[in-house]
Parts: sequence; structure tokens; C-alpha cells
Amino acid sequence: MAAGKCVLVADPIHEQGKALLASTPGLAVDVATGLDEGALCQRIGDYDALIVRSKTRVTAPVIAAGKKLRVIGRAGIGVDNIDVAAATEHGIVVFNTPDANATTTAELALAHLLSLSRHLPQADRSVRRGEWKPGNFIGTELAEKTVGIVGFGTIGRIVARRCLAFRMRVLAFDPFVVPDVIRETGAEPADLDTLLASADYVTLHCPLNDATRNLLDASRLAKMKPGARLINCARGGLIDEAALLEALASGHLAGAALDVYGKEPPGDSPLLRLDNVVMTPHLGASTQEAQQAVSVKIAEQIAAFLVTGAAQSAVNLPRIPSDQLIRARPYQQLALALGRLLSALMPGPIAELEVALFGRIADVDPRLITAGALAGLLSKRLAVPVNEVNASTLAHRQGIAVREVRAHEARDYVSLVELRAKTGEASTSVAGTLLGESHPRLVCIDDYHVEAVPEGCLIFTRHDDRPGVVGALGGILGRENINISRMQVGVAEGRPEAIALVGVSAPLPPKALEEVRAIPAIRQAVQIEL
Repeated sequence: MAAGKCVLVADPIHEQGKALLASTPGLAVDVATGLDEGALCQRIGDYDALIVRSKTRVTAPVIAAGKKLRVIGRAGIGVDNIDVAAATEHGIVVFNTPDANATTTAELALAHLLSLSRHLPQADRSVRRGEWKPGNFIGTELAEKTVGIVGFGTIGRIVARRCLAFRMRVLAFDPFVVPDVIRETGAEPADLDTLLASADYVTLHCPLNDATRNLLDASRLAKMKPGARLINCARGGLIDEAALLEALASGHLAGAALDVYGKEPPGDSPLLRLDNVVMTPHLGASTQEAQQAVSVKIAEQIAAFLVTGAAQSAVNLPRIPSDQLIRARPYQQLALALGRLLSALMPGPIAELEVALFGRIADVDPRLITAGALAGLLSKRLAVPVNEVNASTLAHRQGIAVREVRAHEARDYVSLVELRAKTGEASTSVAGTLLGESHPRLVCIDDYHVEAVPEGCLIFTRHDDRPGVVGALGGILGRENINISRMQVGVAEGRPEAIALVGVSAPLPPKALEEVRAIPAIRQAVQIEL
């Protein structure tokens, strides 16, 4: 093994990326692909850095075996194949390249849009059969048509700009992007139902999570404009494929183009037998330029970190002086929980987040605490991993203005962290503190004082302050065999409403949660998993 710092490349990357690493003074590069967990565990102990793509799994045992390992680089967006929690626990920095393949994925969506418009795969097959029947493949122009973009992150915005160049009308739906950000690109903000009813083409560019799984189910597919075409280059689970099959077979939809599937490869999916479906094998990032871009980007990040310690795009590393870090870290975790709670209480687009530190904690650099608050706020809203390093950048992209306030007045507590989210004229705030500088407590929601542990699964209600509400809620929980672990009720002087925070042993099923919302006195009921 050569002297200096050593990098192991465990998945194929572009030659330009490897060359950049090899040309960096003090770095030695080895390439060993196709290693399983056992082989990687045996080998990783000699290396300071590890670079992977999507195939190699960097598990907790691998990380534990990396006695010298300081940094892991993922040449791509997702870090699902890396145990980031284990890496963080071992002090190992994790990098990824979230935007390097955005253009490539956007262009694939456009290729599918054009292919559907002009029946290109069907026409190709016809010519190969020796036929010459141009009249069978009358297409449609894109100009003056309406495209609906569901998910307005980096990829969605690139698609929007390209479609505008085709002289298309662009509608965009993203519940977490403020309308002004959408308008800045030339697109028009729209709610999902309006978009589906109006668009000649619908293209999906949103993350897959509990809120978006089967986003386009039978009822929403039925709301689409008759004869519309659907494109999915995001995640397969966004579409109910059985419902899509019915919508295509019935003629309600004219066609669909899919690069991703609920099950990959799709096996014997009945969609394969429909002639109005175009299918590709998850090609979103499969261009020479994207392969080169992610390889070069990760090589640059790894080289910079090993040589200078720079970690501007790290997934899991803050840049806070060590003395500040020690004081701020437990408050960052408190802010993370408060951010998740605030996101659930205010699910729409947020224009501004105010992070206020009161009392002794006001002496600490607020950036780490703010980053924790933003990570909590955005963690279930975006497809890309959100962390204390990239949270501010992602918030800016979402159109969220961030304001930090520090005051040494104690506000009834030695230290207090308050988050206030604003959208238009509405605002919601949550505040918390630490008991003994280590035990987080939620102490206030708007003007309501509570004392609750912000962890686990919680049910929040805003209800008329009258008898029987908690009993009705308890009855539903009991019927579902769900225990109440803790409960706090808050009232505010002069208000006819009260709030309740109920810690439960398991989440309520969706139908049972709707029953809670149907209790006459309850005005709002939200289930939150912290």
C-alpha cells in the first residue's frame, strides 16, 4: 500500500473521476469492484476513503471494519445503500452528488414526452415488420399543449424550462414550494386536481414517501383529462399500476411512459402487453455526461476533504467550532424534533421560518440549531436526503426565508428554542427546552403551554374545550388496541379551544384517524411520527 491517504473505489466510476483522484498529491487510489460485505470488511481497514455507486452496500459492519475510514462518497443522489447513521456514529463523513444527474433525468422525461406524442416506439416496430403505414401514427404537437409537473424540485424546474421552450403551457404542483418560486420559472402554480384535469401531459418528479405512495390512484387517474398522457421518471410507487392499466385499457388515457416501476424489473406486468405504454429500464441517470458528472463531483469532494478537510456538501457533518458544537448538539436534536412537529402542524408551503434562541443558548452559534430545525421541517417533504449541511440550501430552493433571532431574556426557561413558520398571514409556533441540558421537552404550541416529550408517535388535536373529547379519542384508540403512553392537554386564556398531545404505542390506521377528525368537537387532528 502506497504512503499517504488511500481511496478505495468499490463501484465503477468514470475514468475522469479516477484520474482526478490519482493526480491529487498524497492520494493513492485502488479499484476493486464486485465486493460483497465480507470481502469489503476484510479490505476496508486499509483505506481512508471509500467511493461507491448504488451496487455496493456500505453496512454497519463495513463501517465498523473501516478503522482508518474518514469519508464515504456516493457517486449519485441516494444514500440508501450507506448506513449513514453508523457512519455518523463513527465520525465518518458521507458525501453524495444530489444535482449532478438532474439534467439527464429531466431530458429522459422530455424524451418520453416526445415519444408518446409521436408514437415513436410503435412506428419503429411497424417499419421493422416491413410495414409502411404512416397514417397509423398520427401524432400531436407539443406547442400550445399543457404539461402538468408534479414535484417542482431541481428536476421538475428543468423540465418546466424545456417545456416552455416548446411553447407549452406549464402547470406545477408542489405542496412544499411557495407559488412565487414556481412563477419565477414561467410556470403556473396549481393544485393537484386542477393540474390533472387541465394537463395534456402529466410528468412526475416527486419523492416516494408515505404521503406520495400511490399518489395517482384510481380516483386521481379518473380526474385526468381524457386522452392525456402520463410520464413517470421518478419513483415507481407513485402510481397505482393496476389502476393505470385500467385507465389505459379503457382509453381514458392515451398513453403512458414509465422508467420506474413498483417492482423492478417489472417481470410479467400486464402493462407490458399494452401497445400504448413505453417502458425503459430505469435509465434516469444513464447518460455519459451524468456518469462523468457524478464521478468527477464525488472525486472532487473526496480529494478536497482528504487534503483540506473541506466538507461543504457533506450529508452528515456540521462546520461548527468544537466548543460550540458540544453545547449546540443537544439543542440541534431538540430543533430537529420541533421542525418535524411544525412540518406536520403546517403541511402547506412555508414562506418563512424564524428560529429564536432565548436565554443561555443565545450565546451559541445558531447555525447548527437552525440547520437541525430545517432538516426536521424538510425531511419528509423532499426526495433528497436532508441534513444539517444541505438544509439551508434546500430551504432556499423551496422559497423558505430563514430568520434567526437571539435574545438573552430567559422567557421562563434557562434556555428556550422557538420555531415559527409563516405563510401569508398565518403562522404557527412551537417551543422547547432541555431538562438537565439533555432531556428534550416541548413546552409551547402557539399560545398553549404543555410539557411533552417530543419523541415517538404523537396525535395532536385542536378541539373545543368541552368534556368528552379525550374520552371519544380514547375510545377509538382502545378499539384499535393502541395504548396511550402519555398525554398533555393545553389551554390558553381567553380561547374557547384546547389542544392535546397524546403519545401512542402505534400509529392509528388512516380510517381510524379520519374517525378522530370526525369527532364533532375536534377542529384539527394530526398524527406525527418523530
